[in-house]
Amino acid sequence: MSASAGTTGHRPGILAGRHILVTGVLTPHSLAFAAAREALAQGAVVVLTSYGKARRLAERAARTLDPVPDVLELDVTDEDDWAALTAELADRWPRLDGALHAVAYAPPSCLGKGMLGVPWEDVAVTLQISAFSLKSLAELAVAINDESHGCSIVGLDFDNRQAWPNYDWMGVAKSALESTSRYLARDLGPRGIRVNLVAAGPIRSTAARSIPAFNTNVPLWVEQAPLGWDPDDPGAVGRACVALWSDLLPATTGEILHVDGGCHAVGAPSAPTRAYAVEGS
Repeated sequence: MSASAGTTGHRPGILAGRHILVTGVLTPHSLAFAAAREALAQGAVVVLTSYGKARRLAERAARTLDPVPDVLELDVTDEDDWAALTAELADRWPRLDGALHAVAYAPPSCLGKGMLGVPWEDVAVTLQISAFSLKSLAELAVAINDESHGCSIVGLDFDNRQAWPNYDWMGVAKSALESTSRYLARDLGPRGIRVNLVAAGPIRSTAARSIPAFNTNVPLWVEQAPLGWDPDDPGAVGRACVALWSDLLPATTGEILHVDGGCHAVGAPSAPTRAYAVEGS
């Protein structure tokens, strides 16, 4: 049994003693990995999930964390995997305090080829993995916790109020994820379960490489974000997840928290404003 299955060893932090489930870790460049790292640094007990051949990569990434978390099997399209994971966590933990939904997938036909001519079977897979699985994660939380224990469920999002180049049916799935989170927040609020999303700017992760012409969107953020944007640093996203898992935002649910350097808030590049500030200083 790894260190993560026991106690935190009195590690200080705002998540000390909390039990956090993190899905979607693939490599140390994953947003989910950054969230797990930040949670561990804040004293949480963490378990990761992966499945199939990717699990070996996740286990390799996990060995670089301190303490090393266990990696459990979870194919989000497999009801038996959900049942087994629920039973395992209920056996090892008294409660589930937080969870991260960081799972998304679209077949190649759904990315970079426009909206027409894509078969329903491919769209259905995209929606099931990228959005419907958030409902399954919520059901896991309800099954593990009695009504006296709340939980904070966080999902990773990409702000989808506009149509983005090459994002296509994954964009539709992200819109479905956003709507699902709001309805889950409505239904689960009486149980003390909060459901929020973190809308991150573009990060050069392994998953991002599967999006055609992903790098063409990166300069937009670097140029336009008022706070600037580093596409190679997922740390701010991980810390936002920690804040949502903690007691710092107890009355926040159904929210989309933007962690994108402020790019979503501006309609034109901010370079002229920066130049004015320099000239006037």
